[in-house]
Amino acid sequence: MKDVLEVKTEHKYTEVAERIESLIEKKVLKVGDKLLSVRALSKEQGISLSTAFQAYYLLESKGLIEARPQSGYYVKYSREHILDIPQVCEPSDDAVPVSVDDMINSVYNDLNAKGVTNFSLATPSIKLLPTAKLNKAALQAIRESPTSCLNYENVQGNAMLRKQIARQAFNWGGTPSEDDIVVTAGAVEAMSLCVKAVTKPGDTVAIETPTYYAIFQVMESHGLKVVEIPTDPLLGIDIDYLEQAIPRFDIKACLFVNNFNNPLGSCMPDDRKKKLVDMLAKKEIPLIEDDIYGELYFGKTRPKTCKTFDKKGLVLHCASFSKSLAPGYRIGWTIPGKFKERVMRLKRMHSVSTNTLTQAAVANFLSNGRYELHLRHLRKALHTQSLRYLQAVSEYFPDDTRVTRPQGGFTLWIEMNKKVNAFKLHKRALKHNIGIAPGQIFSTQGRFENCFRLSYGAPWNEQIEEGIKTLGKLVRDWK
Repeated sequence: MKDVLEVKTEHKYTEVAERIESLIEKKVLKVGDKLLSVRALSKEQGISLSTAFQAYYLLESKGLIEARPQSGYYVKYSREHILDIPQVCEPSDDAVPVSVDDMINSVYNDLNAKGVTNFSLATPSIKLLPTAKLNKAALQAIRESPTSCLNYENVQGNAMLRKQIARQAFNWGGTPSEDDIVVTAGAVEAMSLCVKAVTKPGDTVAIETPTYYAIFQVMESHGLKVVEIPTDPLLGIDIDYLEQAIPRFDIKACLFVNNFNNPLGSCMPDDRKKKLVDMLAKKEIPLIEDDIYGELYFGKTRPKTCKTFDKKGLVLHCASFSKSLAPGYRIGWTIPGKFKERVMRLKRMHSVSTNTLTQAAVANFLSNGRYELHLRHLRKALHTQSLRYLQAVSEYFPDDTRVTRPQGGFTLWIEMNKKVNAFKLHKRALKHNIGIAPGQIFSTQGRFENCFRLSYGAPWNEQIEEGIKTLGKLVRDWK
């Protein structure tokens, strides 16, 4: 009952805040305009003073308004002050072997030092995760297990967990049964098993560009070549370019992050997902879909997946709880369609089974119905953080900087003046105890030299603002 009341109250002040935010976006309310007093807002909207305060507090936390002592609330920010969006990259003319390990290792070895303000990791802050409830779920799982979770789990995965994952699929229009799902040690293992199931060494796989560097490492480990498909910061991959590239490079499979791509944050519209699935189905080409960020949307509804439109079992859906619930638990899964038996056989050879205790703990947490409430809070926090970070980049970086507008996920992609080398910026920033992920590690060919990824997974504070301000100064003073 408490949860129901909490959701109703939250819905009311969120609704009022969203209406005010819409007026700011449409420039009906402009920077410097004074807002209604809390008492006047309460009376006009027919809400309590507490709800009116919460609405203003939410807008203030997003950096949209500010409170002035003895004066009231004023509009502080509007989107017209935000920098332009990055451009779509030029396509590559070759299918190439993968070799970016040295730079990736260099970047992440540098970031192990203590005291670094780390903008490079696309993960949620521990402060945003339900630590106490997960601990309780883990203890309950141990108590309820006849072997205290010391046994090997079934190769396919904990049955209760697979049932809960199948229920979650309802959110994106999926109807899998627990028997369709294979649990893995995170999304990277899921992708690796799926890639190996549909390719052989020497094959060519289509991927986005820029894209998450672990995907390159998966390809390299299986002896594959890749073709990088141009990706729009808003709409995702160029489907027409992909269709032309398939016969040209003899592409055997595709691996895309269609919902809130890392690092661009792009989300392919659902009608384009259907177009992509239909096009690949006609050519009998498997699509490995990494949907690890799908639940972290900022809009009203969850975007669908490519698996939603899969009629032939050619889409191998992969995801995990690493970005939304428990990074260290390493629980992922795949719904591999017609390739399930191949994936199962590879998992038996590769890892036998996945961690028993963490599977049981997550299953217990999901079955108690707390996941959706946690996700609502997490999405709200990430959306707020994305706006604050975006505003800071617009304020402190040069005017010729470009930055993305993610509608979900964790990351901003920042494109600087071409004279700025992101890897050198990374080295200079470390001297100020600031870590970034340079653009070169998001391409097999070391492209995107003047770009970097900035994660907004940590709640906004003075240290974060100072870090972005310092980065902006380093770019402004570049020589």
